[in-house]
Parts: sequence; C-alpha cells; structure tokens
Amino acid sequence: MQIDAHQHFWDPARGDYGWLTPELTTLYRSFGPADLAPLRERAEVQRTVVVQAAPTVEETRYLLDLARNEASIAGVVGWVPLLEPEAPALIAELARDAKFKGVRPMLQDLPDDDWIANPALKPAVDALLAHDLAFDALIFTRHVSALETFATRFADLRIVVDHGAKPPIREGSAGLQSWADGITRLARLPQVHCKLSGLATEATSGWTEATLRPYVDHLLEAFGPARLMWGSDWPVLNLNGDYLLWHSVANTLLAELSDAERAAVFGANAAAFYRL
Repeated sequence: MQIDAHQHFWDPARGDYGWLTPELTTLYRSFGPADLAPLRERAEVQRTVVVQAAPTVEETRYLLDLARNEASIAGVVGWVPLLEPEAPALIAELARDAKFKGVRPMLQDLPDDDWIANPALKPAVDALLAHDLAFDALIFTRHVSALETFATRFADLRIVVDHGAKPPIREGSAGLQSWADGITRLARLPQVHCKLSGLATEATSGWTEATLRPYVDHLLEAFGPARLMWGSDWPVLNLNGDYLLWHSVANTLLAELSDAERAAVFGANAAAFYRL
C-alpha cells in the first residue's frame, strides 16, 4: 500500500490560517478529499496522513471530522498548545480519536528558534508518549541544534523532520553544506525520521530531477530507506510543481533501491511510524 505521509486539507473561510492570504492565488481556496482523490488514484496512493496547517485546536478538530468520513485519511497530525497547562489533558482527549496520530508545532514560524529546546515541554511530551503519539518537526537548518536538544532529552519520542528540513535549494551550493551537516547530525539520533517532501517548493521554478538529486541523495545516505517516508505536501506543492510529477520524480530518484526499500519509503515506513 502506498501512503502519502504529508498532505493538507483546508478551507480559508474557517479563518485561522494566518499565512494563507488571497495573494497566494494558487492556494487560496478550499482543498478537500475530493480534490485529491483523482491524483491519488493515478499515482496509486491509497491512503494519506493529513497534517495541520493552522496553529489552532479548532483546525485539528476540523481535520478529525473530515477523517471520520473519509477512508483514505489514515491519520491526522494536529496542533496543540504544548506549553500550556491544559496540553496533557487536551492530548489525552484528542487521542481518543483513533485517527489522531501526532502533533506539529509550527516551529518555522515561531520567533524563538530555540523554542523546542524548552524543558517545560515535558508534561506535553509525557502525554504524547503515554498515548503512543508522534511529533512532526517543521524546521529549517537554523533549528537543528535546538531539535537535537529536544530529541536527546526525549529519546523515546518518535520524531519526523518535515520536508527534509527545507534545504535552501534556490541558493544552489551556497547553503548546501550547512544543511547537509545539520541533516547528518539529526540522523545520528535513532528515533528521528525524515519526510521526503516539500523539496519542490524550496527549488526555483523549472526544477528537474537533477535539481533535487543532491538533496535526495544526502537524505537517503543520512537516514537510509528505513527512516525516510515520501509525502506530497499537496496542495502547497502546487506552488511549484504537481502531485504526479513529484511522485514520478521521487520514484526515479529512488530507482536504485530494492523493491522492498522503495515500498518502505512509499508507505510502510509511514504506517509503522504513525501507527496507522
């Protein structure tokens, strides 16, 4: 079974997507399961993990409501105010829904790059562990040290780095080494996984397989096929690509893997990591 480990559904009319403005004309409309279905079917992707796109509990409940009536949604990664006193109880409540699989604070948007290193996150993380939930880390290279601290402190927490830590592909070779070194450091932590997603969005328009190959090769070298999972990042992907193109290019870039290893990246790893 193929699983898209990272995609979004949203409705701008809900009003809590601060980043989603009318200027983003490609994205500023409702995207739901019916929009993704024909793309999934052509790519032979059966199920998906839907990830939060707004820093509100209300959006998490909206996604869980969608998931109850949509068999293709295997799991939801939501948002919880992790530093607030009510976080453990809220995590316990959300975990009663079988499709609630993890949380994602939007680290890339927070003013403090070291936010994730705060030891006061412990009660919320203890609740995640108690309910066998995962943690998505939406980071850039500048967050690597703080995430290392967090991952070392909570060694039992399953963590996945979203979008390969958003490599600076548009900068060419200028930012490659710093990013690559950060990825190598994170990959030394055995509970840290990584999503092969979001790379097209970080590239210039007209990107090709050759554009992305150095980044995919390094992610594969660092994490290996057992800790990588393919995701589309649809519909954000539409800013600089499309679902079928990215799925095809990812298959080409991983062509040297064995059938079993490709099956892991394109589905089995996500199923195991998120307990789908």
